[in-house]
Amino acid sequence: MHRLALALLALLALAAPAAAQERRDHERARAALEAGQILPLTDILAEVERRYRGRVIEADLERDDGQWLYELKILPSNGRVFIVELDAATGQFLRGRGPVQERAPGEGAPARAAGR
Repeated sequence: MHRLALALLALLALAAPAAAQERRDHERARAALEAGQILPLTDILAEVERRYRGRVIEADLERDDGQWLYELKILPSNGRVFIVELDAATGQFLRGRGPVQERAPGEGAPARAAGR
């Protein structure tokens, strides 16, 4: 029992810095949004759904060499995830990885399901 308690304490000690870092990241992102340095994620998601086939399954906001970036993982119907990286200030496409699937001109995004 003593070993189990020590193991749990060790896990908590490892998790605390990660939680604190996540909180700081969230605060930095909120400050960047309030300062007008980045576009709201909702605006980015709407544009991504209009432009690409598939559903966003993960979104990350990162700072790289002083530039804010949104990195989005998108899952299309074929099941082969691709990633797009966008300038968080402008929404401009910077690079893609994997089988990026853009919508054809005139091809609309599917209607969003209720609750999404």
